[in-house]
Amino acid sequence: MGGASMLEGLDDCRDWLAAVEEIGELRTIRGASWDREIGAASEINYRSANPAALLFDDVAGYASGLRVLTGSMANARRLGITLRLGQDCTDEQLVAELADLPGRWAEQAAAFEPRVVASGPLHENVRGPEGIDLLSFPVPHWHEADGGRYIGTGCAVITSDPDTGVVNAGAYRMQVQDGGQSASVNIESGKHGAMHVRKWFAKEGRAPIAATLGSDPVLLIASGTEVPGGLSELAYVGAIRRRPLDVVLGQDTGLPLPAAAEIAVEGWLYPDRVRDEGPFGEWTGYYSGGVDPVLTMEITRVYHRDDPVLLGAPPGKPPHDYSYMRSVMKSAMIQSSLTRAGLPGLVGVWAHEVGGGRQLIVVSIDQQYAGHARQAAYLTSQHPSAAYMNKLVVVVDHDVNPRDLNDVMWTVCTRMDPAEDIEVMRGTWGSRVDPLRAPGAPPVNSRAIIDACRPYGRKDSFPVVAESSRQLISDVVARWPELRSGVS
Repeated sequence: MGGASMLEGLDDCRDWLAAVEEIGELRTIRGASWDREIGAASEINYRSANPAALLFDDVAGYASGLRVLTGSMANARRLGITLRLGQDCTDEQLVAELADLPGRWAEQAAAFEPRVVASGPLHENVRGPEGIDLLSFPVPHWHEADGGRYIGTGCAVITSDPDTGVVNAGAYRMQVQDGGQSASVNIESGKHGAMHVRKWFAKEGRAPIAATLGSDPVLLIASGTEVPGGLSELAYVGAIRRRPLDVVLGQDTGLPLPAAAEIAVEGWLYPDRVRDEGPFGEWTGYYSGGVDPVLTMEITRVYHRDDPVLLGAPPGKPPHDYSYMRSVMKSAMIQSSLTRAGLPGLVGVWAHEVGGGRQLIVVSIDQQYAGHARQAAYLTSQHPSAAYMNKLVVVVDHDVNPRDLNDVMWTVCTRMDPAEDIEVMRGTWGSRVDPLRAPGAPPVNSRAIIDACRPYGRKDSFPVVAESSRQLISDVVARWPELRSGVS
């Protein structure tokens, strides 16, 4: 399998594993313990120059074949495969390819609604409601100070709108509770899934819920990014794949589950059924969420394939499991949103990994009128694709690479006047996991916009940058190709 045929054959997690192994990007680790060793090994891997996808097998205390996958999309090649864009993508190619794809996927999703099938590989094993034990899978204790074992990190939690029937899939973490019989579902109140749950509670007193715990990683991409409201992430996945996703309907809730998923659960949430959840190593890099009572799922049925693969995507201090994927996808979605909003002169966007793909966003523009930079900053800071827990929006000129933090900070130091070019907004959409949020305080934060562009009135007379021209660099590299590695 190779090239286009490789991508056309991707239907589930096992096809994805085969494709990644074929290009030499999969590494199997045997004998690690679920108790912190899988988490620590994964963390070491993320911090390497070119992290592999790690498949943990023969986990201590578990039968061979019960596996855990981490680092699935921690580099450009694997993210390119997952998005069906190619097997040899670079960072630059991904950014270029994704410039308008998120918007097109959203537009085309209606043509790729999931296809309901009677059965699938997910039905190889069905348990419940008696005998449910989530700890029969090698669920990791990811970080040393976590409050428990988290089965849902690379998951997709599935809910529906009781009024419209629209299905949502969100990446909300799930901690094993009650000795393996249930799992808490930590959904931020502003997320679409939480809105669905509140509607169900008001209408019926309980809410149907399901989750896939191992699947083709493309579902994690859709579940972990801000797909527009009213649009099903399952249809969005279909648009990425260019063919509908086969789903089976849960026997108890009727919610759709990917037919070729590795592991899935379904059941119900009740307003008064909560368990203490946390702490957990957050994507901010801190154990900042504390311990809180969280809605806990009454699991009525568990489905899994033979020898299932649990998809892990634990956060932590960046870089972490999904920080690269989040940065690429958020950058593309923000750029697409700004283009559709009509912002002229947009050159590029990068949501930096150091900020979890959310907190630091750099926008590069070709200034066309006075106030252009501030317009770009304000649009970015509050657009739904970028607003959640954003802290800093930096706008730079077209000659600055938004992905290069050194370049960006040089520009901030030389083209930004702190007294004139920094503005602060208060009471904006934040998160309970923000380490700066005081216990019990509402989840809001302030954010700054930084205009690091040349002053518009001095755009043509501003001092010239002291660096070689592109043509001179090209000529020198042509003579001495060994210098190419130093060219950005």
